[in-house]
Amino acid sequence: MQADSEVRNNLNASRYELATAKGIAFSEYRRHDDVVVFTHTVVPKALEGQGIASRLIAGALADVRAQRLRIASRCPFVSAYLQRHPEARDLLAESSPV
Repeated sequence: MQADSEVRNNLNASRYELATAKGIAFSEYRRHDDVVVFTHTVVPKALEGQGIASRLIAGALADVRAQRLRIASRCPFVSAYLQRHPEARDLLAESSPV
């Protein structure tokens, strides 16, 4: 199953979500014009260490890319993800260091 097929953008809550039988992982964001600013990522304890957060962020970034938006990270996990996945850094807004 593809990571981005499971991730959904919950517009009302301003967060991307990945639902599992053991809970919902999510990454909160703020939207400023064409920039999605990731602020916080949460993975339930029961899901830690299973790559859920990476799948969540991969799906969220795929959605951002599909909408032709840019990102900024104020979330330590998203920043670490971008360090490990340089292919996603083209999504960074010009004034947003990792």
